Formats: sequence, structure tokens, C-alpha cells
Amino acid sequence: EVCRARRHLCCCHSGWVGRWRMADPDVVPMIAYEDGPAALDWLAKAFGFQERTRMTDKSGRLTHGEMVAGSGLIMLATPTPEYRGPAHHRDECARARAWSQVPYVIDGVLVYVDDVKLHASKAKAAGAKILSEPESTENGVRYRVEDLEGHRWMFVQRSTG
Repeated sequence: EVCRARRHLCCCHSGWVGRWRMADPDVVPMIAYEDGPAALDWLAKAFGFQERTRMTDKSGRLTHGEMVAGSGLIMLATPTPEYRGPAHHRDECARARAWSQVPYVIDGVLVYVDDVKLHASKAKAAGAKILSEPESTENGVRYRVEDLEGHRWMFVQRSTG
């Protein structure tokens, strides 16, 4: 049974002791990375995501990975050795370089967090490229960032009023 307060399956409802499993979200971003194992490690360090699954082939290529972010789930993998992430795509393509000049999230993911300023400082300390510093909006406080391979993310702290 799904725990309505936290949207996960937990010992308080299912009889599991000391274990939890996230309810299946309705939308799950699937993101490709050149170096999937490094991305799993970096996303945990920089963004505070929790690794749930890591499957690699004999060569060490990530065939399937899962990370938990709050009540959400993110899947990632390295689809082929020839795959190039957004940062390398910009290096090789003038049009990608041009559309990436703006600080907006292009084909990215929005994640809600409790403390945007603290989150941004941890991401920056881990080497994330901050696209826009935390700023207040009518919907809360947000910042935009690129990860180690150039994927764009927006982190938002919901407004309390």
C-alpha cells in the first residue's frame, strides 16, 4: 500500500521491516550519459540523489541506473559507446552551441528541494555549472544548473505563502 504522506511503500503499511520501496511515479525521466557510473556517483554527491539501482555490462558500461530524488525517480544509462552528452554536442555543433547560450533549462528536469540555497552551494562545490543563482519568483526560489555532462536541471524550493 502506498504511504500517502511520502508516496512510497513502507514498513508502516506493507509489513516490511526496515525497508522501503518507492511507489511507481507516473512520469520517469530517462537520461543518457557518456559515463553512466560516473554520473551516478556525481549526481549523488552534487545533487543529493540516492542511488537505487546500478546495472553494468562486462565492460563497465551502465545499462540501467535508477536514482531517487525526493518522491521522484530518475533513470539513466549509457545507451552506446558512441553517445555524446550535451556538453560534447555543443563542442561539435554550432547550432547546439547557439541554443545553449541562454541560461534556461533545455530538455531538462525540474526537481523540488527543501532548501535551494544550500542545494546550490553543494552542487557548486561538486563542480556543477551554475546557470542562474538562486532567485525568488512568485512560485518559490529556484536556480538552474548543468551537471557533469551538460544536462540541465532546475531546482525549486516551493513558496510557503
